[in-house]
Amino acid sequence: MINPDLGKKIERILGKGKRETVEEEGEEKQASQPTTTVGKIYVKALSLHSLEELDKIKDEIKLGNILIVKVEPLAEKSIEDVKRAINELSEFIGSIGGDIARLGEERIVLTPPNIQIWREKTQASM
Repeated sequence: MINPDLGKKIERILGKGKRETVEEEGEEKQASQPTTTVGKIYVKALSLHSLEELDKIKDEIKLGNILIVKVEPLAEKSIEDVKRAINELSEFIGSIGGDIARLGEERIVLTPPNIQIWREKTQASM
């Protein structure tokens, strides 16, 4: 059973630490930590069942992969754990210069520093 408020809760969590791209003289600032991307970049779909799986997610991002993470399995156990997981992933992604966004009601997408998520500009952000 999908929690109808899960999408709103994810958006609220991600909105608190929303990262904005900073431009200096026409160039985007990059994080000081480089990725260890070697070879191909993969798009991987994972399900988050426990907080112990966060290290695996971080390792995949460090390898340069793009992740689509279904948080609904963890939400069925604990919304508080979902909040902790998303906050931890948001801080990690921000520290390496990657990007994170909500993808629908029960998924998030995470990208390494060399890939940014396109966001449509709204009236409020103009």
